Amino acid sequence: MIEVKDLTKEFSSGGGVVTAVNDVNFTVEDGSFASIVGTSGSGKSTLLSLLGGLDRPSSGQVRVNDQSISSGSDRDLIEYRRTKIGFVFQSFNLIPNLSAIDNVMLPMEFAGVPKADRRIRATELLDQVGLSGDKQNRRPTRLSGGEQQRVAIARALGNRPAVILADEPTGNLDSKTGRVIFELLRKLSRDGSTTVIVVTHDDGLASRTDVTFRMEDGHLEKA
Repeated sequence: MIEVKDLTKEFSSGGGVVTAVNDVNFTVEDGSFASIVGTSGSGKSTLLSLLGGLDRPSSGQVRVNDQSISSGSDRDLIEYRRTKIGFVFQSFNLIPNLSAIDNVMLPMEFAGVPKADRRIRATELLDQVGLSGDKQNRRPTRLSGGEQQRVAIARALGNRPAVILADEPTGNLDSKTGRVIFELLRKLSRDGSTTVIVVTHDDGLASRTDVTFRMEDGHLEKA
């Protein structure tokens, strides 16, 4: 379970203070597919960074499966990001000179998984997300946007994370491909008991998640 209590994040800007996340409280049950919607600048991506341990809050708490993310050491946060969280980004963030399968294997290498096991799992994950055959050996530039996002999702699953955080994962895709990717994430939460939280600007897609939160000016409420 993800539990967020009184979470606030402030930034200094032009001599003043901007409150990007303002006293946010919510919970997401294990295996749920949740979405966060809101306009650009509402604080969605900042909130996702706090959930993923990429940034620390100014105040408040984030707990994932009873582990405090907010008060952990730098070493704890590195371990948390490496083993408990999978990230999927709008821009895919694939390494261009590596093949699809090598991109998926890379986080497992950092986690110390033996090479033979990495390749077997990467192949299985790419098959699972619908990228098979020769395409697994292609570099990102030889894959479509939807195929690149499939690789990114497979990579996020490499170390069997409890939570996947996806920041506008359909933002660079056409509407049809975006729906396919969204359904793939939904299926992952159903089949693997993985908790998935998606930031999206698309209310239509968000309406298909188990729970939807709306963010505005740093405040979050259940939609």
